[in-house]
Amino acid sequence: MKSPLLLFLSLLMLTNATSAQTKTDKLLERLLKKHPEKFRQLLEHPEKYEIQILYTQINRDKHNQPSFKTYHYQVNPNQYFNPASTVKLPGALMALEKVNCLAAQGLTKEAVMLTDSAHQGQTAVSKDSTSASGFPSIAHYIKKILVTSDNDAYNRLYEFVGQEPLNEGLKAKGYNSIRLPVRLSTFLPFELDQYTNPVRFYQKDKLVHQQPLVKSSKSYQNPTPLLKGIGNYTNDDVLEMKPRDFAYSNTFALEDQHLMLRALLFPESVPAQNRFNLTPEDYRFLYQYMSQLPRETTYPEYPETEYPDAFVKYLLYGGPTRQERIPGHIRIFNKIGQSYGFLIDNAYIVDFENKVEFLLSAVVHTNEDGIYNDGKYEYDSIGFPFLRDLGRVVYDYELKRNRRHSPDLSKFICTYDQ
Repeated sequence: MKSPLLLFLSLLMLTNATSAQTKTDKLLERLLKKHPEKFRQLLEHPEKYEIQILYTQINRDKHNQPSFKTYHYQVNPNQYFNPASTVKLPGALMALEKVNCLAAQGLTKEAVMLTDSAHQGQTAVSKDSTSASGFPSIAHYIKKILVTSDNDAYNRLYEFVGQEPLNEGLKAKGYNSIRLPVRLSTFLPFELDQYTNPVRFYQKDKLVHQQPLVKSSKSYQNPTPLLKGIGNYTNDDVLEMKPRDFAYSNTFALEDQHLMLRALLFPESVPAQNRFNLTPEDYRFLYQYMSQLPRETTYPEYPETEYPDAFVKYLLYGGPTRQERIPGHIRIFNKIGQSYGFLIDNAYIVDFENKVEFLLSAVVHTNEDGIYNDGKYEYDSIGFPFLRDLGRVVYDYELKRNRRHSPDLSKFICTYDQ
């Protein structure tokens, strides 16, 4: 048994190591402290709200080539947060990459995708009433992921790519924090997510690709416990008064999210390892649906009363409870996440009228009672207002920031469904 002195020294070393991992730059700290009416409560309790922020300024030269300067606030890769729906972006990118690898077989992202069921817990899909054709496809799943963050759509891409190729492929690209061991909102036993469904693809009634049931040869749980909170409701609605272990949950650190967004929007600005094998049409497709609003969408049509402009736009506009329309000259290319009290937004924000562009990623944790799965999170009172205000403060700063060269943002002008 360790002596009290040795135990104290061990804890001190652990605390110092964790603190050493946390990175904060003065610019973001100054911007936040300049607005105590918005941020005082959160800044006074950093351990409670677990805020992390990455803000990247983009400056163009006379040839419109961008350079990037990133600022941090409490960024710590060892500070776990549940990434929720932000994992759908890497799922979509890896699905498109796999389609491109199989293009020689005649596979396209628009091909009819039929998912079969061959193992416990799996479900089949043969039709999709929300698509123009009435059938599912990779393209339509990605569209639903980006416009309204559809969970089932992500699960179908997860099954197409496969658990092991998805995880190993992202690791090979240098996104080392990512672990994606589970589907979303299926509540299957952990080991069942290792099995991914058989899938068939048809192009005009011709079978162009099929793959069997696949089992991952590796386990992607975290090697050590990831304990948070003081209690947790199980899937059987039983309250267990002990910390929840997120070791069996997905992981996607904020720095990797920020890097992946930059790799998607500015692929030439990151090392080749971090890029994805996408076609020019893939990029156009992704830019459109990342920035398209629900009311601009057909197949399916999303009623504005249920899906306001800010439905998946947390930074700057405050999320699904806000009914205001986003001005047409502002576009947000992003992916959000919301679960277990965590809110995340990973965004490239563009103002075409004022020639403003910047990258902003943030996470905040709102779980006052420390109990998970009780449905009691302070999203509306703390989380969404924080992300809205953070986006506005950075946007206002960008409006006033001097630039030697005004950016040509035509690359990001998209044609929308309606």
